[in-house]
Amino acid sequence: MSCSAAVAQTASHAATTHRSPGKIVQSPSTQAAAIPASIPTTTSVVAPRTVRRTPIGRIPYAGFPGQPLTTITTSYGNNLVFNRGTGEASGFGPSGMTPWGQDWTGIRPHHVRKGDPFDWLKYVPLNESGSIWLSFSGETRLRNWFETRPMLGTKKPNDSGRFGVRNLYGADLHLGSHLRFFGQLVNGDAAGWAAYGYGTTYRKRLDVQQAFVELSGKFLGARAGFLFGRQQFLDAPTYLLYNRETPNVPLSWNGFRAYSIWSRFRIDAYDFVQTDDSQTGMFQDTENYKNRLYGVDMTWAPPDFRFLGGDGYSFLDLYYIGYKLAGSGAAIATATSSSSGSTTRNNFGGRYYGVAGPIEFSIGGTWQGGVFQYASSNKPRSVNAFALNTLIGYRLKLATSPFLGLQTDLYSGGDDARKTGDVGTFIVPFNPQTNYLDTTTYISGSNLVSLAPLVRFSPFKQVSVQVKYPLLWRESTNDAVYMSSGRYTFAHQLRGGFIGMAPQASLTWQILPHVTWQQYVSRFMVSSGMARAGASSGTYYQSNFIFRF
Repeated sequence: MSCSAAVAQTASHAATTHRSPGKIVQSPSTQAAAIPASIPTTTSVVAPRTVRRTPIGRIPYAGFPGQPLTTITTSYGNNLVFNRGTGEASGFGPSGMTPWGQDWTGIRPHHVRKGDPFDWLKYVPLNESGSIWLSFSGETRLRNWFETRPMLGTKKPNDSGRFGVRNLYGADLHLGSHLRFFGQLVNGDAAGWAAYGYGTTYRKRLDVQQAFVELSGKFLGARAGFLFGRQQFLDAPTYLLYNRETPNVPLSWNGFRAYSIWSRFRIDAYDFVQTDDSQTGMFQDTENYKNRLYGVDMTWAPPDFRFLGGDGYSFLDLYYIGYKLAGSGAAIATATSSSSGSTTRNNFGGRYYGVAGPIEFSIGGTWQGGVFQYASSNKPRSVNAFALNTLIGYRLKLATSPFLGLQTDLYSGGDDARKTGDVGTFIVPFNPQTNYLDTTTYISGSNLVSLAPLVRFSPFKQVSVQVKYPLLWRESTNDAVYMSSGRYTFAHQLRGGFIGMAPQASLTWQILPHVTWQQYVSRFMVSSGMARAGASSGTYYQSNFIFRF
């Protein structure tokens, strides 16, 4: 019997109500009727929640790299409200993707050993009472790319083919209900023909990806926790900060986070330094104190509602995110190249998102202040930048669950000829979600206006397809075009605001419960102005086989 089937069977004998930290929760049968069909329903039979396996087309944002399209467990936090949809509102990343954010407390061996062969690894009791137990997790990803003109023709040689493999395997040790230790190892390798760009985030000898301790319990009616050590962090809008999915080594941080989760409100505070993963030896990664991340995030879940004949729910995020960074990520554009230095960026913003009947929406805005200091003179310049990010669409009530949407993004630019005054170029230095703007990753969220109609549908239960057509402009024609590692430098001066079009499609097939095949294809068509400056149009293809348990 699979994990989900076992929980469902147990649920049929459960009482009408049971307690979850901070609130009274309806039984699974009662609650399922109150949650929209587009939201994965949850159960809470023993202590945590387990999400029923759901047709992948009904999960919002299905199809992004690394995100499982059928989910097994909800994110950590023991709260049904914040685990709805993708589960990202919980602050621990999408449901099922983040092994450090999963709660398997309710799994017992007699529920799972006859079903999924990997389910028994999620709960391994180490004492008679089962209060001390281990949970194992793992992922092996095989990824290959083909590009006819890499990075708009600025990387050579042409017709590049690359291949990467990574392994992420971890263990979660629970010593009672208030203390746990999580550890995860990573290694990666890369090869290919006419390959480019390989560094220590692609070729990585065995090292520690995560190693933290968590203390948790009840505090002022909330589930509260304190995590200290090396950890991945996803409590931010995915278009500002994510998991660095293109290379083999995800982004990780060293420091602490503290959270409290009530029934409809949560707060998270954190202070980190980035992991220095530039080392080439085994178990040599340390801390990079030049790059810091700190802030506070608060999320409120307003009361559920009805809209256009359907159920709805929503979340309101308010956040402060601070960066301190040096190196290429901190450099600002000049008329011909870049000026090195260091920068502090203070991001104040909010995001309102959710489901309103057949409509799915996300509306966010961020103001970015701070200071930039030139490396040569230590002269400071103030920062005054902003970003607006929206996605709204309509899900039709058809067998293939088609979703018709429009994504718009605006990231402010500056003036690369100025040496004084405010720096107006918005930056997102810590790896936003790879597929959010552009499958190819040739374009970054700086000095950019993007308008992208999209369609998602599920022709079969375990297959999801998305077609997207971004149209791209410079927000300021006095500023450069940016990639993830800085500005582009072309052979000739760039004129005009239109950058080009990047039609793209993705297909995700959940072959088996633990095996996924994702394919992405895009044709980046540069504008005439970009072509005259020296940029090239190109074709991009990526394929991923992912095994995850």
